[in-house]
Amino acid sequence: MRLTNPAPFHSESQTDSGFTLRGVRGEHLRVSALTSTLVRVEHLPEGRYRLDRTWSIVAGEADTPLEGRRREDRAGYDPLAAEVETSSAVCRLRTEKIDVALDLRTGALTWIDRRSGAEFAADLPQRALVYDRAGRSIYHYMKQRPDEHYYGFGEVAGALDKRQSRIRMSNVDAAVYDARTTEPLYKHIPFYITYLPDQHLAYGLFYDNLAATTFDMGRELNGTFGSAFHYYQAEDGDLDYYLIYGPSIERVIEQYTWLTGRPALLPESALGYLGSTMTYTEAPDAQAQLAKFAQLCREHDIPCDLFHMSSGYTTGSSGKRYVFNWNHERVPDPAKMVQTFHDAGIQVAPNIKPHLLRSHPRYAEVAERGGFISDPESGDPASHPFWSGGLYEVEDGALLDFTDPQTYEWWKAQIKTHLLSYGMDAIWNDNNEFEMDDDDATCDGFGAPFRIGLGGRGLQTLLMGRASCEALREFYPHRKPFVLSRAGVPGIQRYAQTWSGDNFTSWETLRWNMPMGLGLSLSGVPNTGHDVGGFFGPAPDPELFVRWVQAGIFFPRFAIHSWNTDGTVNEPWMHPSVLPLIREAIKLRYRLKPHLAALMREAHETGHPILRPLVYHYAEDARCRGESFDFMLGGDMLIAPVLEPGMISRRVYLPAGGHGSVWVDFYSEAVYDGGQEVVVDAPLERIPVFARAGGSIAFAEDGVIDHRVFSDTRSPSGS
Repeated sequence: MRLTNPAPFHSESQTDSGFTLRGVRGEHLRVSALTSTLVRVEHLPEGRYRLDRTWSIVAGEADTPLEGRRREDRAGYDPLAAEVETSSAVCRLRTEKIDVALDLRTGALTWIDRRSGAEFAADLPQRALVYDRAGRSIYHYMKQRPDEHYYGFGEVAGALDKRQSRIRMSNVDAAVYDARTTEPLYKHIPFYITYLPDQHLAYGLFYDNLAATTFDMGRELNGTFGSAFHYYQAEDGDLDYYLIYGPSIERVIEQYTWLTGRPALLPESALGYLGSTMTYTEAPDAQAQLAKFAQLCREHDIPCDLFHMSSGYTTGSSGKRYVFNWNHERVPDPAKMVQTFHDAGIQVAPNIKPHLLRSHPRYAEVAERGGFISDPESGDPASHPFWSGGLYEVEDGALLDFTDPQTYEWWKAQIKTHLLSYGMDAIWNDNNEFEMDDDDATCDGFGAPFRIGLGGRGLQTLLMGRASCEALREFYPHRKPFVLSRAGVPGIQRYAQTWSGDNFTSWETLRWNMPMGLGLSLSGVPNTGHDVGGFFGPAPDPELFVRWVQAGIFFPRFAIHSWNTDGTVNEPWMHPSVLPLIREAIKLRYRLKPHLAALMREAHETGHPILRPLVYHYAEDARCRGESFDFMLGGDMLIAPVLEPGMISRRVYLPAGGHGSVWVDFYSEAVYDGGQEVVVDAPLERIPVFARAGGSIAFAEDGVIDHRVFSDTRSPSGS
C-alpha cells in the first residue's frame, strides 16, 4: 500500500455552483453545490471516473435508467447560483445555508454553518484525500469532535451510536450472526448522520460507491496526526460523496431519500403477520404441510396475510436447490397449493436465488448465451461455491449477471412463467449477496464491462430487486408489487421490503436486533424487520417467544420464521401455554395496521422512517442520543421492549423536548411528564407502550378505522 496525497491542487475552472481542480499527478477534484443544503465532492485519482455510472442516485425521479445514470448528469437539481471565490491558497463555495472552503495546499475542506458562523465539519489536513497509488483504495479522513454522535450505516451490529466503532461493509451471507458484534452483514449502505449537540445540528454523508468499504469512527489512533479523526475507505472506485446539511436529522433523511429514492409503497398485506418456516417445504409431503398451516391459522384464530415458500419446493432429486424448478413430489399441484392459501385469505411469496448450480438443468442454456458473471480471462462463467441444500453443503455454480439485458429479461420471464402463472402474489429474493472471491470477475455492464470488485456485487443485488419488482408490476399491472430482499444497497428501498437475515435464537439477538433495525431505518430503508423467534438454533422458550412477538408487532415487517436445530417450528401456536398472549399481540398488530399504513405512506412521500430511535425526535435530550433499544413508532408511540428473562416491570426513560414532553400510558392512560425515568409494570401479557400526549393513532376496530387521541387528563381542558 502506498498512500498518496494529491495536494497541492491547482484551479482549473469554476462555474456558478462550484469549482474544478487538478492535483499534482492529474487527479481530478470537483466541489459542486447541488442545492443550498446539498454539496457533492468528487475526487478521481485517475483523472476520470473508474465507473462512470451510478444506480443509487435518482435526484427526485422514480428510478435511474436501467443502464445507470451518468455520474456527470446534473438533472433533477434546481439551478443554483452560489458564490464562488478562488485565490492562490483557498477556493470557497457559499450557498444560502453553508460555506465550504478548500485549502489548496492540503486538499482539506472546511464546512461552516451560515446560521451561526461555526465550523461543523472539517477534513484532516494531513490525509484529507489520500489514495493508494499502488492499489485502488481511496480514503476520506475527517477531524473528529469530542461530542459528535454517528447514526445510520444501514444494517450494522452493535449500539445505535457508532462512535468508536469500526464497520466493514460488503454484502455477505452472515448466517447465524451475532447481532452485537458480527460484521459485515447483508446490507451495504455507506451513509451516516453526524449530530453535534453543541450546535443542535445534524448533517449526512453519503458515499456513492458500492465497492467493499470500511468506516473507522474514531477507533484507530495515530501518533503522527493525533487521535481525533475518523475515516472512510473504499477498496475501489472513486471518492464521490454528498454532504447533506440538515440541520435536523429528519431533514437530512428527507434529502437523502430524495437523492437515492423514496421507499416503495407496498400493498397493505405487507404489514400483516407474515408466516414462514423452512420446515414445511423440506418435508416429503410439503403441499400437505403447507395446507395444514392455513388450517391451523383458522383453528387458532390467528390472522395471516402472506406465507413465504422457502426454497425446499425447488429441490431436484438430489436434494439440491434449482431456482425456477418445482419438486412435484413435494408439491404435486402448485396452482392448487396457492389456491388453498388464497381460500384462507393468505397470499404466497416463493423464495428464489440468483445462482445456478452446475448441476442445474438449465445451467448450460444460460452459460451458452453468456448470462453469468464471467471469468476475466476465459470468458466462461465465473465459478464459485454456493449453498446447495443441507447445512453448509455447497456446490460450484455461477451467478446470473443482471447487467446483461438478456439475463435481466430472462429472469423476469422465469418469474412470470414458473411462479406468477400459478397465482403467486409476491417474490422473495434470497441468498442475493452476490459473494464471489474474484474481484476481477466481469459484469457485462449493459455493454460496457467492468470488474465486480468495482461495486458490482451490490449493483447485482439492486438490479435483481428491480427485475423482480418489474416482473410483478408487468404481470399484475393493477397491484402494488411486493418484493422481499435479504441483501441491499442504497436504492433497494425503491423496490423491496427487507429483513435482517438469519439471526440466532437468543435473548441477546432479540436485544441487539433492535438497534440494527433502527440504524437501517435511519438509512433510507424503513420497511424492515427481523425473524421473530430466531431463525436458527433451539426453539425459543415460551417467555422468549412472547417477548419477541410483542416487540416484533411494532416493526414494519412482522414475520415469524425459523429453521430450528431441534426440528421444531416457530409458529404462533408452538407453545399452547402462551397462545392467548401471542394471539392478543398479533391482533393488536392488526388493530394498528391503519397506523402502520399511514406511516408507510408518509415514508413513501417524505422518506421519514417508520421506526425511529428516540434521538430522531429528541436529539436535544442528552439521554436519547445513546438510546439503542427503546424506539418510536412514528412520532406518537414509544415502545419499550422487554429484553431480559424474568422481568415483570422495567424502567423506561420518557423523553423531553420540543416534539412533546408529556406521555400517556397506552394501557392505563396514566400521565407522566417527560425528562424522567419511570418504573412501569411489564407482565408477560404486554410490554410498556406510551403515547405522546396530543398524539393520534389510527386503529381498526371491528372493520372501522377509529382515531384514538391520547390526552393529558391533568389539564383543565383535558387536552
